[in-house]
Amino acid sequence: MAGLKTDTPTPVDLTVHGASRVLEIAFSDGARFRIPFELMRIYSPSAEVQGHGPGQEVLQTGKREVDIVALEPVGNYAVQPTFSDGHDSGIFTWEYLYFLGANEQALWAEYASRLAAAGLDRDAPMPEKSGGGCHSH
Repeated sequence: MAGLKTDTPTPVDLTVHGASRVLEIAFSDGARFRIPFELMRIYSPSAEVQGHGPGQEVLQTGKREVDIVALEPVGNYAVQPTFSDGHDSGIFTWEYLYFLGANEQALWAEYASRLAAAGLDRDAPMPEKSGGGCHSH
């Protein structure tokens, strides 16, 4: 297990709840989180969402009803969900899922302020991509 940080708790249980749209995850340190799919989608660690550097993040909207249609393991350190809107390039490490679960309220607040600053509504449709993105679906 070279390179694995031993201080990061590992999942002992992971359940996708399709009806309530949450990923329930229990960690080895006793923490248990119910992470909404929407939160995972808007904070996806992919370049498509995060950009290629500071200030290049792409504000995600219209993701309230997003589902996870597939969840693939990535080695022993992460999962890669496929969302119902076709987004599938985010690799969610155990450390990142723990971060999302532990900081959910602060992340929602940050998202709300980013929406307000952009003059957008959470349920606004995403603008159509013009050329120059990482890739298209």
